[in-house]
Formats: sequence, structure tokens, C-alpha cells
Amino acid sequence: MGAYWAGKHYFNLLKDSEVVQYIKQPNTDTRRPHAKAIDVTWKGVPDRMYFYDGCAFTGTNFKTIATYANGDAMAIIQENLGLIGCHLESEDSWYDWHSWMKQHKPGTRHHELLLDFVSDLIKS
Repeated sequence: MGAYWAGKHYFNLLKDSEVVQYIKQPNTDTRRPHAKAIDVTWKGVPDRMYFYDGCAFTGTNFKTIATYANGDAMAIIQENLGLIGCHLESEDSWYDWHSWMKQHKPGTRHHELLLDFVSDLIKS
């Protein structure tokens, strides 16, 4: 469940913002929760990331690090809380489990983005 735990239905950690299911958002580019590589923009750079029923974040009381194709926030920092909808921790083996995913293996690129995200979070 990852970032969903920060929402109002669980620990209610966000201020003036909410965690929502991306596949139910207006103008989403997917309506199915299964594993896929989904289009995102991370700090202005287009990419494809491992998605498995990830969340989006609504509101404006946070710093947006990454967005989905429809413009919804995918990775945010709010004070000392960092949340990500896609799975940057995914390993190449996750992509190997699904024939349609093999071509999207990021190698260590997403792990490096995750380290950068943690660095930004510590600085905030």
C-alpha cells in the first residue's frame, strides 16, 4: 500500500492534500491496476516507471517532484514526508515477471532518482 497509508483513511499525515487512486482520476492514461510501465515526468524529464495501482496526490500544499501523464502529482514532498506513487525501488526482476514489461527495464536509473528524492527530502 505504500503511500496510501498517508491518506485520510489511514494515518492522515498530509495537510490540505489527499492520496487518491490514480486509475480513478480524470484523464488518467490507464484504468487498470495491473503492472505496467507508465509515463511520468520526473523533475521535468519524461520517463516510464513501474506502476502497480499506484496513487496520485491532490491539493497544492506540497512540492511536486514528479507527475503522471495527466498532470496529477506522482511524487511529492510535504515538510518531512516524501511520497511516491510509482515503484522506483523496483528491480529488473520485477520487469522480467511480465513479458510486456521487459523492454522497460530502467537498470539503476530509478534507484538513482530514489536516492536523489531522499536527498531532497532530507534538505526540506
